[in-house]
Amino acid sequence: MTSVRRLFSTLLLAAFLLVGGLASPAGAHPMSTSAVLLDIRDDRVEGEVQLPVDRLAIAVDRDLTRTSVLGEDRTFLKSYATQHISAVGEDGTSWTTTLGTGSVRTIDGTAHLVYPLTIRPPDGQVTDFRLRYDVIVEELLTHKVIATVRYDFDRGILKTDDAETLGVLDWDTKSLRVPADEGSWLKGFATTAGLGIEHVGEGADHLLFLLMLLIPAPLVAVGGRWRAADTSPRRGLVRVVHVVSAFALGHSLTLALAASGVVHVPSRPVETLIALSIAVSAVHAIRPLVARGEVLIAAGFGLVHGLAFASLIGDLGLDRGSLVTTLLGFNLGIELTQLLVVALIMPSLLVLARTTVYPAFRIGVAVIGLVFSVSWMLERATLTTGDPFEGVQTWLVGHPLLVAGTVAALAVTARLRYGAPWTAAGK
Repeated sequence: MTSVRRLFSTLLLAAFLLVGGLASPAGAHPMSTSAVLLDIRDDRVEGEVQLPVDRLAIAVDRDLTRTSVLGEDRTFLKSYATQHISAVGEDGTSWTTTLGTGSVRTIDGTAHLVYPLTIRPPDGQVTDFRLRYDVIVEELLTHKVIATVRYDFDRGILKTDDAETLGVLDWDTKSLRVPADEGSWLKGFATTAGLGIEHVGEGADHLLFLLMLLIPAPLVAVGGRWRAADTSPRRGLVRVVHVVSAFALGHSLTLALAASGVVHVPSRPVETLIALSIAVSAVHAIRPLVARGEVLIAAGFGLVHGLAFASLIGDLGLDRGSLVTTLLGFNLGIELTQLLVVALIMPSLLVLARTTVYPAFRIGVAVIGLVFSVSWMLERATLTTGDPFEGVQTWLVGHPLLVAGTVAALAVTARLRYGAPWTAAGK
């Protein structure tokens, strides 16, 4: 049976390298975001456009700095942004779009080029219109632009509690409808829930962290080694509930605190700690660090992941209206995505865990997770300039059903051929 495990490990590693070779290099990290903030008034729309300088540099293929965006690149960048922002009324008439003088502002530890934005209808009366916007997203597949809106109803006084999350612009969605006279908390809730789903669903690091915690869930730690559980699969499902709940509690706490401005940590150390959390959970999947350690890891590092989630909404204007609604919607999106991942992968893991190939599968996947996490840590700590595995990570995240189907097929095959529960120690 040792030969079977070795063969499986070899095939798993070969498949990993093959996918890595075939996958094209990825674009930006899934957390790449910018913002458009709109204030609706009777005769005009005012607001601002926030453009992260590092993402802007990739989009325009220029070496940009905090100094150059206001110096030698100033005219070019303003022209570029103007060409990629427009507004059209419901009748198809173009509205006048003007960008003011740019400035550089640090948002979440990153330099942003910020332009004041003014949109005027031709007849001087703001009605429903469509915002067309593809700054940066026309070149970066993974970049997201979060749009928010506030409404001016009472004699020119801006009512901040009518703010809502308007939507998310990206490679596939380059225009949004902007209502002129209605704010809907339900629409904002649904939009931020969708943002939470996208953030986790497209974030290889968050998904990998969850997977590393799920792998040992069907097993028990005995004498510092993993053994197959002698009880029914129900025990594994209960531990999954504990893991997901612990992670949810951890990230919900810091998400609320960070988004409320109580705590603030720059994004780079947070992202590095997230990579570390994956490494720790991968090591735990290989050899248990502590009994029921995946629950403790989920709770502890859930606090760190919450800071990363908050960086997506804390400084982008999403909390200008009802912070509670925003947090609830975003959290709901995160939890729905986690439950979907569990539903897709956990049945296969429960079946595999009762076969003789699970040790090779568990160790092989954990080693891949460890390699990914170390690469992320080096890149996010600025010790390396890039991630050589970014292509395979993007491919895997982009094909979740294929990945889940492959694991399910493996589980069925292993159960039919090597179905005896594995009880031997030593792994």
